[in-house]
Amino acid sequence: MAVDPKPNPHATAEEIEAAYSDPKLANVLYHDWEAGTYDEKWSISYDERCITYATDRFRAVAGDTGPYEHALELGCGTGFFLLNLMQGGVIKRGSVTDLSPGMVEVALRNAGQLGLPVDGRVADAERIPYDDDTFDLVVGHAVLHHIPDVPAAMREVLRVLKPGGKFVFAGDPTNVGNLYARKLGQLTWWLTTNVTKLAPLNDWRRPQEELDESSRAAALEAVVDLHTFDPSDLERTARGAGAVGVRAVTEELSAALFGWPVRTFEAAVPREKLGFGWAMFAYKTWQRLSWVDENVLAKVLPREVFYNVSVTGRKPVR
Repeated sequence: MAVDPKPNPHATAEEIEAAYSDPKLANVLYHDWEAGTYDEKWSISYDERCITYATDRFRAVAGDTGPYEHALELGCGTGFFLLNLMQGGVIKRGSVTDLSPGMVEVALRNAGQLGLPVDGRVADAERIPYDDDTFDLVVGHAVLHHIPDVPAAMREVLRVLKPGGKFVFAGDPTNVGNLYARKLGQLTWWLTTNVTKLAPLNDWRRPQEELDESSRAAALEAVVDLHTFDPSDLERTARGAGAVGVRAVTEELSAALFGWPVRTFEAAVPREKLGFGWAMFAYKTWQRLSWVDENVLAKVLPREVFYNVSVTGRKPVR
């Protein structure tokens, strides 16, 4: 039996250089590098907060909450989407895949700690290592923009789904949303790292070696983020792969305009400086702005201007 490669927690300068011309290598290096701290970096948890977030995202695009007997997550990362959907009763049994051995390792560890029935494999989304007609549901969160050949991955998704099975991919960046999110993140990083050079604010500055490490990670992140999406184009891609009942929805505008500077600021300062009060302020504000986006802005603005796009569809019944 083939043995999955071991994770590489720190990419060398030579590996990073090679990754600039090989997006799959870049994905492995970057996500292996991030695996051990990914949940902390993105405030991922496996409690009611993230269970609610995951099930709400799923319901918004899928229109239901299952339950589904057996689901596969592509590009699972640390297992955030699948594991929280399982805890929310959407999925009974799960399988995870990721190109990064480090991420699969962490996802399976998280599943074990939660007592959830999950198996996992290191795998390329363009060549999913499962038989035809295996899964009732395929999910992914913030994964499509990392896949070089999205149409090929969509065809693979439909192959491994049972007839009538559904896919739900959530949390990928739109063309417009990616533009303002990146600009806000870059500006916030520049302001924070420069303002904290001032003597009175030195204790708000992370050690330079940590900032340098973050900059090296950011260099790889720029390589692994391969796509942004127009919602209509994403629908056409899914239909072109053979899906039916295809629908794309978008979300987060004011929430993204708030959230990206907040996330960047949190990454640039020592975590102990922020504390629980800050975490609750950031989360509650994001929640309120998400409500505004869903109940006010989504009714008057085109879907293309929102940050996240999600897409769903089904495999035709023979």
